[in-house]
Amino acid sequence: MKTICLYFEIHQIIHLKRYRFFDIGTDHYYYDDFENERSISDIAERSYMPALNAFQEMIQQNGKFFKVAFSISGVGLEQLEMHAPQVISKLQELNDTGCVEFLAEPYSHGLSSLVNEKTFAADVKKQADKMEEYFGKRPTVLRNSSLIYSDDIGNQVAAMGFKGMLTEGAKHVLGWKSPHYVYNCSLAPNLKLLLRDITLSDDVSLRFNNSDWNGYPLFADNYMDRIAAFPENEQIINIFMELSALGIAQPLSSNILEFIKALPTCAKQRGITFSTPTEICMKMNSVGNLDVPDTLSWVDEERDISCWLGNPMQREAFNKLYSVADRVRIANDPRINQDWDYLQASNNFRFMTTKPSNIGLDRGIYSSPFDAFTNYMNILGDFMNRVNTLYPEDIDNEELNSLLTTIKNQGDEIEMKDKEIDRLKARVEKMQSAEEKLKVQLEKYKAAKTTAKASAKKSAAKTATKETKTAAKATVASKVDKVTDKKDEKKE
Repeated sequence: MKTICLYFEIHQIIHLKRYRFFDIGTDHYYYDDFENERSISDIAERSYMPALNAFQEMIQQNGKFFKVAFSISGVGLEQLEMHAPQVISKLQELNDTGCVEFLAEPYSHGLSSLVNEKTFAADVKKQADKMEEYFGKRPTVLRNSSLIYSDDIGNQVAAMGFKGMLTEGAKHVLGWKSPHYVYNCSLAPNLKLLLRDITLSDDVSLRFNNSDWNGYPLFADNYMDRIAAFPENEQIINIFMELSALGIAQPLSSNILEFIKALPTCAKQRGITFSTPTEICMKMNSVGNLDVPDTLSWVDEERDISCWLGNPMQREAFNKLYSVADRVRIANDPRINQDWDYLQASNNFRFMTTKPSNIGLDRGIYSSPFDAFTNYMNILGDFMNRVNTLYPEDIDNEELNSLLTTIKNQGDEIEMKDKEIDRLKARVEKMQSAEEKLKVQLEKYKAAKTTAKASAKKSAAKTATKETKTAAKATVASKVDKVTDKKDEKKE
């Protein structure tokens, strides 16, 4: 039985502001807050909320039959937290249905997997922690930035404990093979790979509203007919795209959401189901290794990393940034870490590309690739000065790591001693409280004893008085009896 794995990426860059050479050393804030708020609010209103509401409606109508997966970059999530919290609330509502899976990805949506294993691992862990915090479950499947993958990267991901990974079904990698199977990493057979169907995905995300496209207009029933027509043993249909495709790349006026909402009904009529990535990784066996010695991605016709590192400017910026990666990770300074996340975002390098592309590239405030490079390098210069000021360059990474480890160990020891002191203080306070209670009880006991003695004396006194009165009465009665007896004797 064929099953569709429907996955959407949610990512929003942090826009950098215009930063001059003379700002270096005087201005340590690099971001255009107005543009960040405007852009995320706009995309939330025009794309994210309508699309998520559509998915909620689809789940309500189809129950557990319809399933969908998302991944959210950490920097994107921060923008949603500040400017569009309603999107997070809606995602949490979808999560409560049990029909949604959230995947892991690098927090920064950066390129650390290409150059620094420890930085990549830390980046992924940070995002996975955030997913667990918001949605109550730790991701088991990873999606790297822009589906970047190679054998070495897959090996790193397997070492992190993930069951599966999403990547591109590029023709130069697959050759005669089909993307409609589960494969595994050639260096780590336990890591399963789900490959994007390029044509089916791009028909929706790139061509849906293009009246010059020979497949226009695209209808849900025709779309499902194409899927149903695949050979019987090609069972896994992976349709991956950015969530912003629904509403931004393809405007709502194109009826893109009506197309999406019709998919479950059309799929059900043809015996096609929907599955999450983890379900596929758990249920389906791999058909074999996928050898990917060179890095691939889902960007441009080449499906490689040339859009980020294809010219000398990009490589210069990239190498300079990651030259301090180990120091930043070792230092672990909160403010430095935040800027590090934002400066790593792959979009910063994409703005510097000189490649022609059939997909329009909005460079924002930049007039050219060189303008983007100059602005970024000014910011990077200030950032690196701050890192080196905080921890001088003449201290190498090994020595810095040793010093910070010593400081951390001392801090941990001090913290343990502080906890022991707090424990002893609490114990002393408890003993003092118990002592006060005993004193109060003793005072009460003494007071009760004194009262009891007084009562006993008073009772004894009353008894003695009563006995005295009784004896006196007896004495008087005896005397009266004697007098009476004498009177009687005289009468006789």
